Amino acid sequence: MPDDSLQSIQSIQDLAKNTAQPLRVAVLVSGSGSNLQVLINAMQAGALPIEIVGVISNREDAYAISRANDAAIPVAILSHVASGKRMGIKTFETHASAQLSAWQPDLIVLAGFMRVLSSSFIDNAPAPMINLHPALLPAYKGLDTHQRAIQAGERHHGCSIHVVTAELDAGAVLTQAMLAVSQKDDAASLQARVQKAEHQLLPWTILLIASGVINLDNQVDDAETSYLPALPLKLWLND
Repeated sequence: MPDDSLQSIQSIQDLAKNTAQPLRVAVLVSGSGSNLQVLINAMQAGALPIEIVGVISNREDAYAISRANDAAIPVAILSHVASGKRMGIKTFETHASAQLSAWQPDLIVLAGFMRVLSSSFIDNAPAPMINLHPALLPAYKGLDTHQRAIQAGERHHGCSIHVVTAELDAGAVLTQAMLAVSQKDDAASLQARVQKAEHQLLPWTILLIASGVINLDNQVDDAETSYLPALPLKLWLND
């Protein structure tokens, strides 16, 4: 992370400590929930001024559900209807919208969430919505990002956090973590390395949001943030 790009993490944490209320965060998941666990750990350690108010999973077998249950975080499993049929996206969105409205989060985080959401759902969400994507957007939108980056001979790869819009992986990029691609990397090893970067980027980004350094409502006082470069803010990793 360049020294002149933003204040130190300690300074940002000091700003966050002055926040009157913790940021209320809802998390949407589909899989193992390793990034959810990072947020849980940071919340429980007092490293992030957040309260995870609930987790929504579109898969009943997602290990993320166990992580949330172990932390006594409310969980809504929206995978199948009563007949046993997999829940369609419209039905999912109806139930998810009602649950999010009940939880009233300040921020909605898509962390390994694998369904494409409609513009109506996004536009009517009770809070801004961000997504963690395993590539350096705008490159490699969609799936199989690590294999595609290797096949293209990329020298650098990483992950991005962006605002969710109706167009897939096309919202404003807030932050990115970048690492060098090794000649020894295959898709699996690169995925593992990028996942470690995700575990740093997600809490760092939420800390920036909670402290007001990133303002998702675009109500930023230029005089107070003149030390910041244009988005995305980049975290450079040497691993």
